[in-house]
Amino acid sequence: MSLPSWIPVDALPRAHGAALARGRLRARPEDFRVEEQLGFAPDGEGDHLLLWVRKTGANTEWAARRLARVAGVSVSTVGYAGLKDRHAVTLQWFSIPRPREGIPDWSGLVEEGIEVLESHPHRRKLKRGALAGNRFEILVRELDRETLPGLDERLARIRVRGIPNYFGEQRFGHDHSNLVRAHALFAGTAGRVPRHLSGLWLSAARSQIFNEVLAERVRRGDWDSALDGDCLQLAGSNSYFLAETIDALTSARCEGMDVHPTGPLWGNGELPSRGSVRLLEDGVGMRFPTWCEGLAAFGLAQERRSLRLPVADLGEQRVDGGLRLSFSLPAGAYATTVLHEIVDVSETAAIRPTPDH
Repeated sequence: MSLPSWIPVDALPRAHGAALARGRLRARPEDFRVEEQLGFAPDGEGDHLLLWVRKTGANTEWAARRLARVAGVSVSTVGYAGLKDRHAVTLQWFSIPRPREGIPDWSGLVEEGIEVLESHPHRRKLKRGALAGNRFEILVRELDRETLPGLDERLARIRVRGIPNYFGEQRFGHDHSNLVRAHALFAGTAGRVPRHLSGLWLSAARSQIFNEVLAERVRRGDWDSALDGDCLQLAGSNSYFLAETIDALTSARCEGMDVHPTGPLWGNGELPSRGSVRLLEDGVGMRFPTWCEGLAAFGLAQERRSLRLPVADLGEQRVDGGLRLSFSLPAGAYATTVLHEIVDVSETAAIRPTPDH
């Protein structure tokens, strides 16, 4: 059973034109800054503590183990809303069971790149996904062009239209290894696999099919337009509705970012889209028959994801031959997809992105 061909992340079609320059990403951890936005405040009482933590060169799971060690609790009781990459400076929330002995002394963690900045009583363990979004500040260094003509226009278009909501390279592993492993899983040649790894590989295959559908719509130029038969997602929500025919009001809502066209997160059951949209999605699925059948067999349900990603508070600053970009994204979105619409980047050779952000 041969591997299907797929579009590498760096070759996905762009919606707003060719990259304006090429530069270097993550030369230093401070070049990639992320600040979580929970969307709610600590309760101020309860059996847990919410910790506001700044991490430098430390990924989320590693930091959770260090916090658990100092607090004297099992790492399984430590909660966090999202996974963040090691090669960054991140401000992130964690929760731990509230120690009876009082607030632990976290100062010893500073040398390990972990600073607990705030601590608040809270009623519940922080759950994965309990996140409104993230604020990013990213410095791309060593640009190969001194000037970036068209940058202002490019950013203006992104502010108005958003960008294609591709899954980023972190989802697929180094050299798309998660897709290779997913294929082995579907072919029955992967052997015994821990559940968390099989889930990672299944998500990668599902994400690639979504990216392929979105790539087709970017090529056609209708990735941000409402078409007859589209499933439209309400802005700020995971809810969607089938629009069998598009009227002027629906088109205006889509243009105004009130609703977004969606693509399939493949699983068991029938695609909910109709007409030409359904034909396109089925056509992409036919290129990955083993994956589509495997995702259904593993019990994943049909779901939808917005094809369009709004980029809030997008700003830029030229710094020492580089470009600093700042913006906010909703949960589940990838900062590297914003960069993809503006510049090409190469990572520092010694640094590989981990699959956690």
